[in-house]
Amino acid sequence: MSPHLAVATGAPGAQASKFGFWSSMADLVRLVLRSRAPRLKSRLGVALGLVIAGKWTGVVGPLLISRAIDRLAHGRGEHAQLWIGFAGLVLGYVILRFLAAATPYVRDAIFTPVSQRALAQSAAETFAHSLSLSLNFHQGKQSGALARLIDRGARSTDFLLRSVVFNLGPTALELAMAAYVLTTRFNWRLAAVAVVTIVIYTLFTFAISDWRIRHRRELNDADSRAAGLAVDALMNYETIKSFGSEARLVARYGDALEDYAQAAVRANSSLQMLNTVQSAVLNLGLLAVVLLAGDEVLAGRMSIGGITACILILQQVYAPLFSLGMNYREIRQAFIDMEQMLELRAIEPEIREPDHPHHLPPAKEVGAELRFEAVAFRHGGRSQGLQEVDFVVAPGTTTALVGPSGAGKTTLARLALRLLDPESGRVTLDGVDLRDLTQAELRRATALVPQDVALFNDTLWANIAFADPETGEAEVWAAVRAAELAPFIEGLPDGMQTIVGERGLKLSGGERQRVGLARALLAHPRLLVLDEATSALDGPTEAAIQETLRKVRSGRTMLVVAHRLSTVMDADQILVVRRGRIVERGRHEDLLASGGEYAALWRRQIRADDRASARALAAAE
Repeated sequence: MSPHLAVATGAPGAQASKFGFWSSMADLVRLVLRSRAPRLKSRLGVALGLVIAGKWTGVVGPLLISRAIDRLAHGRGEHAQLWIGFAGLVLGYVILRFLAAATPYVRDAIFTPVSQRALAQSAAETFAHSLSLSLNFHQGKQSGALARLIDRGARSTDFLLRSVVFNLGPTALELAMAAYVLTTRFNWRLAAVAVVTIVIYTLFTFAISDWRIRHRRELNDADSRAAGLAVDALMNYETIKSFGSEARLVARYGDALEDYAQAAVRANSSLQMLNTVQSAVLNLGLLAVVLLAGDEVLAGRMSIGGITACILILQQVYAPLFSLGMNYREIRQAFIDMEQMLELRAIEPEIREPDHPHHLPPAKEVGAELRFEAVAFRHGGRSQGLQEVDFVVAPGTTTALVGPSGAGKTTLARLALRLLDPESGRVTLDGVDLRDLTQAELRRATALVPQDVALFNDTLWANIAFADPETGEAEVWAAVRAAELAPFIEGLPDGMQTIVGERGLKLSGGERQRVGLARALLAHPRLLVLDEATSALDGPTEAAIQETLRKVRSGRTMLVVAHRLSTVMDADQILVVRRGRIVERGRHEDLLASGGEYAALWRRQIRADDRASARALAAAE
């Protein structure tokens, strides 16, 4: 994982992203051009034109005030004419000042569709890319951190466009215009002092802001600790009450808030220091310009109105700078957020679409043939993996994978669904290598019921119909009845419109598995993969669903990962997996008769079931 992505996902060994201004600006420009916003070029051209026009009117406007003051100071002629000339110049200044103030609002109105389109486009592209990444990637990331990375990265595009392209960039342009006006209309020394003042201001701002980052980080860390304690305590309310630990938790929360208060004082003090230094630099620069202008007036090289013009020009240039210190850290963080988003998008998906896709043959009424040919695969965090795995699941049959935990059963199921690609060998469905099929075609032919069924925070109907959103009500209810879920749903006040909660946590484990089974059956797959799909069910429900699964075998092939051997006794083929290899294969009766690995697993399960029954009987008595 790259350092950037490590920071975003909270991975071990994370380090700060490298900040590169020009490379980040180039990335930003490419994002805008790729946004496909309506009338992109015309909106961009008009927005930039308004920026230049607004800055130019803001710099030139004070010259009219200079002429107005000089007209009054050297007033010759009738009073009415002098007043009309003065009023006309002042009116011209006000109009130019209004234009300078109004152009940013007009510019934002014109450019907002572009910036919002760029934000939406970057978020959609990053979200789509993250979904295209492999199971290995998603097993090693933090979902919340990845979602925040996508959100921050997308929002950074809008922030950078407004802060850098339409704020800092135009401010530099305005400074150049002001220097030109001061040089050509007055004296080059005035321009030099203004430029030096702003350079010193910028250097001090960046230096102090970099120093303040440490205080700001301490403040954020303290805030996170306090919030974490509060959320953790509220989520574990019953535990706290049962142990009478309220006072202890409140004390810890109070200590965290005290740390936050101290960090807030340091952060606020450093901010006031920054503001004081900024104000001092700008006002000393203004003082120097006014004194130089006064000297020019005494020497007869400048009029009195010129002093006013110099003051107004500097105030026009200074105005955007006051937010520089406040925005500097946010701008820098926005660049880092955008770079992290782009680095995420630079990760190549392990599961790629084929350059020349093949197609599955027409579906057979008896299901598909699944074949593993010399398949090898090892996870990065495992010392051993699958080695030379060969087996065939004939059309319309059920093959069970059994064995101790960590043997590789679930990995085989994921390879069958092409959630992973083998490192060597191949997996075929109806004679076609899974790597030669498009993801869409493969997903239409297969379905999975995992051990831990995760549901969307939506209605039961939406979760079941997720397999085929266009399906009819009759087909949905048929899948519900096949999964032995109908009595449960019919007994709910809201029926199919019941909201299941985040990840389906309003349902029991068994109810979630039945919803997952109904969803899979609704997809009408050629190959149905069950990964411990009845592990959370009680005895009667498990027996009912096992009977249901026997009924739904017709017309499809099934690959079952099982922990309880009693659930796969009638499988057409049982594969015993140990340390990444298939050590035994056959039917239940034959494997028991051979007295090998399967027979040993069976005996251990029988003893465990007997002990569980004895404990249940003793508890009942």
